[in-house]
Amino acid sequence: MTLPVYRAPLRSRRDDVPVGLAVDRALTLGVCGFGGRLNPPPADLADALTATALTYDVRTARRLQRFAEIPVGAFMWTREPDGPYYLGRLTGSWQYDASPGAAAADLVHVRACDWSSSPVPESAVPSGTAYTFSRGGRNLQRIHDEDTEAQTAELWRSGGQAY
Repeated sequence: MTLPVYRAPLRSRRDDVPVGLAVDRALTLGVCGFGGRLNPPPADLADALTATALTYDVRTARRLQRFAEIPVGAFMWTREPDGPYYLGRLTGSWQYDASPGAAAADLVHVRACDWSSSPVPESAVPSGTAYTFSRGGRNLQRIHDEDTEAQTAELWRSGGQAY
């Protein structure tokens, strides 16, 4: 059984956040996630879900719940704006990052993620991954494609030796 594969654009829904800031932060700190600052910072996931529903809406709270439920070990693809792709793997559970840097990048709902230390050449990126990024958007979403799942798992197992 292969683990699920996700597209993680790491792009704020806020237009005042520079494009690429969250990607840089995520790759540097080894996290994956998205924005939605909460004040006061939540004590736990249940608190975050309630606060997110009240601050934003129920749909956003459901998005946060789905993110928190992604299994550890799931694969994440991200991409610098119009740049290279990086492959990661979730290694931890949901946390709220209340630091000023997280707020500035609008990357507050995070999970630990082991990212590739160097970009994956575009020629080695599974076509299903490239397709989901080509459509644009800011949502983290599962890539429902068996070939992409198999190719991603092989890239990870090979430690970059597949390209």
